[in-house]
Amino acid sequence: MERYRRNIELLGNDAQEKILKAKVLIAGAGGLGSTVIANLASLGVGNIGIIDCDTVEISNLNRQYIHSARKVGQKKTESAKEWINLYNHFINVKCFDIKLDCTNYEAVVNDYDIIADCFDSYKSKFLLNEIALKTNKPLVHAGVSGFSGQVFTIIPHKTACLRCLLPDADEDENITEGVISPVVSTIASIQAGELLKIIINTGELLTNQLLTFDALKTEFKKIKFEKNINCPVCKEGEIYENL
Repeated sequence: MERYRRNIELLGNDAQEKILKAKVLIAGAGGLGSTVIANLASLGVGNIGIIDCDTVEISNLNRQYIHSARKVGQKKTESAKEWINLYNHFINVKCFDIKLDCTNYEAVVNDYDIIADCFDSYKSKFLLNEIALKTNKPLVHAGVSGFSGQVFTIIPHKTACLRCLLPDADEDENITEGVISPVVSTIASIQAGELLKIIINTGELLTNQLLTFDALKTEFKKIKFEKNINCPVCKEGEIYENL
């Protein structure tokens, strides 16, 4: 426990025990996932699952710092696991080198308590939103594009979901690929903080409110919104057609 002494001084022994027993699924081992993984490993989250079907590319390295140049061509899940094992070998890491879809999500999600949305496409983010609601798993959403990013937390069937926030969003729209590491790290660190608050049941979560960050203005904003009673995903507590 000496490794976590500074955590314990702030949070207490009981909270650290909860962290060590926590089971968090990280959806995406890219930019956001890299910082979330680093933060959770530092905290001592005892069980981490990682979903990603991509391999490391040289263009990833401007922001995905748990990977390295010698890992180019390697599966991101394997690269991430190797990083965690070197940094904190007490953590149980399970890799899912798959593209998450409506046929395989149950075998992946069921063993975890919380999900971190570190995916990089609208389509995968909306799918993960549906999966979280279907399986009743808290989900911390995050997204980055250019010089800006956003975070909010979803407690299934109690708070607004991603479709409540973006009822008319086109799932096939592409997210701008240009992004810089300070924005990614800032947003992912806030995302990791939300995960911690859920694990130890403390603080005020970013539920029913979107936290946005504009790096060019060094400006944070909170935008409040409500659960949509007509939301096609969460209004009946059921998942809709594509699951």
